[in-house]
Amino acid sequence: MREIAYVRGDATAPRGRGTRIIAHVCNDRGGWGKGFVLALSRRWPEPEAAYRRWHRERAGNDFGLLADKAAELGASVHMPRIGCGLAGGSWGRVEPLVRKRLVERGTEVTVYDFGA
Repeated sequence: MREIAYVRGDATAPRGRGTRIIAHVCNDRGGWGKGFVLALSRRWPEPEAAYRRWHRERAGNDFGLLADKAAELGASVHMPRIGCGLAGGSWGRVEPLVRKRLVERGTEVTVYDFGA
């Protein structure tokens, strides 16, 4: 079984070859503009537009949908320790979700700790 790869670096510049998906969790209150999303928005405007559309439509979402899309595209998934920065979450609670919904379904996952 695959394991989560932990690296030091910038999740907005994912390592590796092939199709890469940058994953991020966000609040369900419609807010955008603090933390990791600012780095994403500077590089790509599409995620903010998609989030705002999702918020308006209140679509359901979880890591299972991400796993399906990664499998469809043959993609690896790259992320910071999502939900553990400004959101104040614990990686000890988030990591098992990432492992169950992504890694155990065969998705290659790299988690980035920001810094040199």
